[in-house]
Amino acid sequence: MRELSVIVYGRDVQGHLADCLDSVTGQIPDGAELIVAAVGDPAPAADVPGRVTVLALPDATSDEDARAAGGERACGAWLFFVHAKDRVPAGALRALRDRVAELPDDAGRAGRVDVVLADHVRSTWHTSGVPGPDARHLAEAGPRDLTLAECPDLLRVTPLLGNRALRATFWRAHRDRLAATDERFAARAALVLADRVTALQEVVLDERRLRAASLPPLTPEQHYAAVGQYDGLQRLMADRGTPAGPRTVLYDVMATDCMRIVARAGMPEPVAREFFHRASRAAVAWRPEGYRRPAGPEGVRRRLLEEDAYSRYRAFQSVNHRRRDLQSAVRGRKRQVGAKVRDLRYRRDLRRPVDPSLAVFSAYWDRGIACNPGAIAAKLAELAPGIRPVWVVTPAGVPLLPPGTDHVVPGSRRYWEVMARAKYLVNNVNFPNAVAKRPDAIHVQTHHGTPLKRMGLDQIEYPTASKGLDFRQLLSRVDKWDYSVTSNSHSTRMWEHAYPSHYVPLEYGYPRNDVYYRATAADIRAVRDRLGIAPGRRAVLYAPTHRDYEASWTPRLDLAALAERLGDDTVLLVRGHYFYGGGASPLAGLRRTGRVIDVSTYDPVEELALAADALVTDYSSIMFDYANLDRPIVIYADDWEMYAKTRGVYFDLMAQAPGHVARSQAELTGILTSGAWRDEASGKARAAFRRRFCEFDDGRAAERVVRRVFLGESESSLPPVVPVDERVPAPTPEEAAGR
Repeated sequence: MRELSVIVYGRDVQGHLADCLDSVTGQIPDGAELIVAAVGDPAPAADVPGRVTVLALPDATSDEDARAAGGERACGAWLFFVHAKDRVPAGALRALRDRVAELPDDAGRAGRVDVVLADHVRSTWHTSGVPGPDARHLAEAGPRDLTLAECPDLLRVTPLLGNRALRATFWRAHRDRLAATDERFAARAALVLADRVTALQEVVLDERRLRAASLPPLTPEQHYAAVGQYDGLQRLMADRGTPAGPRTVLYDVMATDCMRIVARAGMPEPVAREFFHRASRAAVAWRPEGYRRPAGPEGVRRRLLEEDAYSRYRAFQSVNHRRRDLQSAVRGRKRQVGAKVRDLRYRRDLRRPVDPSLAVFSAYWDRGIACNPGAIAAKLAELAPGIRPVWVVTPAGVPLLPPGTDHVVPGSRRYWEVMARAKYLVNNVNFPNAVAKRPDAIHVQTHHGTPLKRMGLDQIEYPTASKGLDFRQLLSRVDKWDYSVTSNSHSTRMWEHAYPSHYVPLEYGYPRNDVYYRATAADIRAVRDRLGIAPGRRAVLYAPTHRDYEASWTPRLDLAALAERLGDDTVLLVRGHYFYGGGASPLAGLRRTGRVIDVSTYDPVEELALAADALVTDYSSIMFDYANLDRPIVIYADDWEMYAKTRGVYFDLMAQAPGHVARSQAELTGILTSGAWRDEASGKARAAFRRRFCEFDDGRAAERVVRRVFLGESESSLPPVVPVDERVPAPTPEEAAGR
């Protein structure tokens, strides 16, 4: 039998399972094993021969059942449960293994140690490794073997199974209370049931605390469960004849916790009232003899709880809030002097009913009609003409709008009116912080690419990329999303990780990519005519992305030399990233040659893709969209290491590219002049790339979004996604020309 079984269990929440497994598999000591009882993709991140067991659990498996399944499969004398969202600090498993190895087995002997209690740290989206509150309680217990009566404050240690190891025979003897039950209940019940407990000062767990806004709202019964768990623990103590000391501590913990829960914002009023009532009954039923309430406001709250005086409690809470608000208002009055009339009008409009026929659209920070919002608006006009779209467009973009487009300029009086009244708000970036989220309005985040580079909260560790980004404000904007549109499972997982909140992912494909399956040969000929591409010439679209470490754009290729090598039968369509707009174009001197066409300001970019025989890009998300056309893609990655280091990436593009990779201009020229750009190896790489990243793009994404969001149709009634291998993309330029 091994000394220690480490059991990683639970659902892969927001993509943290891989981090958890990496933290465990890299440090499994001799005498320990790993049981992976995770729901998701439980493949260990490293190979530990003979000491890893992976359980295949159904998707509907709960955390509790996964934990129980892992415990049943474990062979160790001690069990250490780690939730799939958490991590194990380096050295923790060896320290835990060494400690349990010191404890005698003494099977069946009363007075043995059944629980080893240890320290933990906490991490959130913006903090890492923050010490928890338990160190003083563990220090008080010391390394001795204690009964709970000898150190009742151990009940105040954070109730996690990940900060304690349980003797396997003890766990199995009490599996009804420790296995398929709530973690908080099981953690405290283990202390109540144990013969003896010992403390370990080392940190053995990094608990990841997820944003409440990223989790499903609790049902009323889930709220009430906390009271039921404390009832169950008190009853367990009573049945076992637990001494007064631990019962008093548990009572104090219960009362404090219940008051904290009822004070939280967001609990529906009827639920809060019922929770208070149930907590009151528990407070009266389990109050220890001679118990004295705390002094001050907390004592007042406890008295109101015992009296089941919910209305008086809320009044007391309201008085305290008003006092704090008044103090805050006095401090902020100077800042509020001269509040803008716009704000007053906006607040007034927010009190008016939502207009169910009004939809606000914006794309790329109000640049104009484009991208996924543009495709959704076009389909909306077809399927739901009764809903009128209003576009948010900057003054510079207004002259470029199609005639008759209803629009507002940011900051104008009508802008704030439509933002307040609109039922639907659709954007491929975020709306400004000042835009309020009305409960009956629907915000649709369409995004504008598939993430190769790190996004959102994942940029925290990359200061070059995140300079000036306020992550708290970012999350407040993300919390307004109701829906997040994605084109593949990779994006769904990365958005969950980078933007943790309560929105619903719509795995429908990117609406802007519908055109890649709907464009005709005539459409492609017309685009090439507009661009001035002569019949029979090959067009190569070069579309690099921006670098966070570059203030302006200088092409990383000698375009004149490349065009010369490619010859007169090839034209380069060069599109600089829109972040670099506004200055003089570095391509100005090349336009006269006729071999290089600057298309940096040409919209929509989808037409450029349709016109191109091949794409050359670096790390731009255009590669994921262009792959829908099933045409050759070449990656020019002369600075991959620098880009990955400064921006951060989600996967190794060099190993998973959609075609050949060139690390220098000479390599790129060779690929484009030799025919390798369209060879068999390129086709195989592209096929694998398409299966992964064009998963939901089949030409009907916009229709699915409109039917689900605007028309309220059920998922089952939406057009099913056509498998990648069965789709027929738009014709190539060669096919369109009849060659």
